[in-house]
Amino acid sequence: MRNRLTADDLRETSAALARQALGLPELAEADTVAAYVSVGSEPGTLALLDALRARGVRVLLPALLPDNDLDWGAYEGQESLARIRHGGRMALFEPVGERLGPDAVTTADAVLLPGLAVDARGMRLGRGGGSYDRVLARLERAGAHPALVVLLYDSEVVEHVPEEPHDRPVHAVVTPSGVRRFRPAP
Repeated sequence: MRNRLTADDLRETSAALARQALGLPELAEADTVAAYVSVGSEPGTLALLDALRARGVRVLLPALLPDNDLDWGAYEGQESLARIRHGGRMALFEPVGERLGPDAVTTADAVLLPGLAVDARGMRLGRGGGSYDRVLARLERAGAHPALVVLLYDSEVVEHVPEEPHDRPVHAVVTPSGVRRFRPAP
């Protein structure tokens, strides 16, 4: 479905997604949000990142490490991003400034997670690299309890996704048409 989206579709859904997400109390009250820069036909995040930053929110963005773990850096606007290709995988947009370390995510009040789908229980289907599974495990080990929010298209909220023992449910999914909550956010 994502491959059929036009540039206009991506622009419209990105604006709608930002409007929906900005209405979340978890983001409205956040001092720090860990997020990501969408690539390709993923639900667009740049409008949301810029709006959060304009509100004075500290936005952390990931930088992929060789072992698929994530380091973090501060988002200082679109000019602070570099397109980085990691081996034969897709190129990602990462912050060019100081690296804050993998544990920086534990300071976030909310973590915006990419995904391919989320189900009625709040279980997220990722891309299979395990980067965000590591993030969720790191948060758990640190005793950090940020709001966990997935950004998706409406059709990607499904009845059931496969899960493994290490998978953790999210608190909410934001789509261009609304928000669905699965469990109370911290």
